[in-house]
Amino acid sequence: MNSMESSEINNHLPTGSCQYLVSQFKNLFSKFNRYISKAYYHDRCERSVHMRLYSMNKREFVMVFIVFLTAMGLVLLIGLTGPPITLTSKISGVEVLKHTNRSLSHGPFIMKTPSLSMFNQRLWFIAVVLTDHKDDETYDKSFKISMAIKGITQQHKITDLIKVFKNNRTRHLFCKQQICSQVPIAHIGYIHYTHYVFEVDFYNLETFHQKYQVKEVMFYYKSYNPDYTHLEVWFRLIFLLQAFAVLCTFANSLRKFPVVDWSYEQKWTVILLPLLILFNDPIFPLTFLTSNQLIRMLDDVFQITFICAILFFWLCIYHGLRQNERKPISFYLPKAILVGPFWICGVIMAKYRRMNEFDDPAFNFEIDSNAYTNIKTCVGIFAIIYIVYLVYLILRAYSDLRSMPYFDSFAADLNTEYMTSALFMTFYGTCNFYVFALVEVYSPTKKPEFEFSITKDKSCKNRR
Repeated sequence: MNSMESSEINNHLPTGSCQYLVSQFKNLFSKFNRYISKAYYHDRCERSVHMRLYSMNKREFVMVFIVFLTAMGLVLLIGLTGPPITLTSKISGVEVLKHTNRSLSHGPFIMKTPSLSMFNQRLWFIAVVLTDHKDDETYDKSFKISMAIKGITQQHKITDLIKVFKNNRTRHLFCKQQICSQVPIAHIGYIHYTHYVFEVDFYNLETFHQKYQVKEVMFYYKSYNPDYTHLEVWFRLIFLLQAFAVLCTFANSLRKFPVVDWSYEQKWTVILLPLLILFNDPIFPLTFLTSNQLIRMLDDVFQITFICAILFFWLCIYHGLRQNERKPISFYLPKAILVGPFWICGVIMAKYRRMNEFDDPAFNFEIDSNAYTNIKTCVGIFAIIYIVYLVYLILRAYSDLRSMPYFDSFAADLNTEYMTSALFMTFYGTCNFYVFALVEVYSPTKKPEFEFSITKDKSCKNRR
């Protein structure tokens, strides 16, 4: 065999060690059709199942975007017309102390919440101080709070939940003109009782009261709207069933091809779909039936894991467009080091926040924890590095669009925080429909001939 023939064989064989090439040499001609199949739209070194993406025309691309945007518009419309995410009720401190000789700057304030159920999910207790401060001076006053909490069951049985926390938490009162900023007092992570009774005392506000007369202290109870909870449960279930159905369909379409023949994008999609199922959380309804913090924390971990997988996927896909050698150390490890801190910080904060708020209703992770600021700074630094690196990979991958058979622009701006039904629907809709769109374009093409279903890796073209 001359050198030219050897070169041609090396260019058409899958990448592997010399030992592998020697061991497979005898079977080369018996499998020759597999290695010299027609290159359709692209030229790959490694053999891969022909994806629908390479045979889609402009009309089909437009249809994919129209379906994606229509689905997003539908879930957004449902979110906009859906119920508000929280319910808020308020009580006046003046009314609470009306028949007593107690001061608004001290208390104690004894208040009972409206009727609650497990579908309220959580309860926040907040105070807002109103003063006669009319100038533009900004005032910052630190003070302490003590608190006792009792629970009342539906059978009117009273249970002491928290004994008096004497001067337990330090809070800051930021005031400009007549209104001061909200002061978080307590947070109940799981609704066990029909009613809660709070007894709150303020300390070290006397000097503030002498300078700026405290006219009123408004207390607010905030909880999730049960109607929103029902919306969340049903749509997470719908997305879960859709993700499971899409996974079965996509896996069945690849079943007739060996795993080694799957394209890089198809392998990634097979990884993302099970993570999407976890993201939609099959055990989410259990959070309403038990106060087990592990189940609630798993919901946070599933969401963090899926988002980090998407971030990792973007780096690998855009880098892999120009590089066929994907070794664990040189290719994957730097990306894991870049994305890993997002996952670690997210899991730490989820555990730290839930465990502390469960043990201490007066705990507020933004105020009472220095770790929150440190982790927030760390995440911000890595986010900047990630964005710069991702932009570099995108510009590098698409520096010459004429050599690329397609332009993958299925990108999404993910945000885990939502304060309205519309944001919740948009967030979950974006995550689910994004992966569904990947399934559509990365699915094996429906060709009658097998020869058009296995193609070569386009990244080898530049190395010849």
